This record gives sequence, structure tokens and C-alpha cells, in this order.
Amino acid sequence: MKLNRIITMCAVAATLAVSASSLLAQDNNNNGDQGGQRRQRGNWDPAQMQQRIMERYQTELGFTNDTDWEAVKPLVQKVMEARMAAMAGMGRGMFGGPRNRGGDQANNRPRGGMFGQPNPEAEALQKAIDDNAPAAQIKDLLAKYKASQQAKQAKLEAAQADLRAVLTTKQEAQATLMGLL
Repeated sequence: MKLNRIITMCAVAATLAVSASSLLAQDNNNNGDQGGQRRQRGNWDPAQMQQRIMERYQTELGFTNDTDWEAVKPLVQKVMEARMAAMAGMGRGMFGGPRNRGGDQANNRPRGGMFGQPNPEAEALQKAIDDNAPAAQIKDLLAKYKASQQAKQAKLEAAQADLRAVLTTKQEAQATLMGLL
């Protein structure tokens, strides 16, 4: 079961990375020096990336009727949001270089990382580990972290069940292969 979650997490990360790289590949003439000012490379727009992902889901799931897709689209979005929430704080060392638990040093604010907002339970647990807190405190924070992850997993499973209920068998199979279910 854990292996399936790890594989699914990696598949979602790979999908996001491929989507992001295709967006970054679209130069739109925003690179290079112009008048001595160097512009930021790429024009990454998360909303545009999500729109492309949703268009891909629509195509891959075979929704050609916009009315049908508009009915299913919120369910797909709910699954995507629940999956991101469930993944927040997981695999902290898996997808990036050094951990910066203290936040962005320049702005002194917490960093959300790859999956959006940081998980407060994960942050508290990591701080306790870093501060070499007593075992009882770490055990308590670990229990809170596990409970929060289980709640997020339950929300994800409920969102997946709602989506599964409106899909045909073929669409369910495709959604499973795409990592939605």
C-alpha cells in the first residue's frame, strides 16, 4: 500500500514537472537582456498549468461534450486539491535539496515547497526533531502528524469515490492510469 502511494506521488510529481517544463519551454520573448535589464526566465503561470492539466484530463477521459465535462470537472479538481493537500509535508527530502526549515532567510517566511502550503504538523514535528526535544514530545507530535495525514487521506479517498461514481468503467480505468484514482 505504501509503495502504491509513493509511486502515485512520483507520478503526480512527474506530471507536474513535465507540465511545468513545457510551460517554461514557451519563451514568449521574456528572456535575455533588453535595455540592460534582465527579465525573469520563463513566464510560469500556475493557473495556466492547471488549465492544461484539466484539458489533458478532459481529452484522456474522452469528454467531448462540454456540458458533461463541466459537471465532472469540479470532481476532478477536488481530487487534485485533496491529493496535493495529502502530499504536503510528505517526502520532505525526496524532492529537493537541503531542507530550509527556518523558512526563506531573506523574507523570514515559511516556504511552501513543491506542494503548496507547508503542513503545520510536519513543521512542528521537524522543529522538535531539530531541537532534540524529549521523546514524549516527539511521540505526541508524531501522533498529531499521522492523524492529520490520515484525515487528508480520507478526504482524498472521498473525493476519488465521488469522481468514480460518475465515470464509466473505461473512464475509471483511464483515470486510474493517470493517477487520479
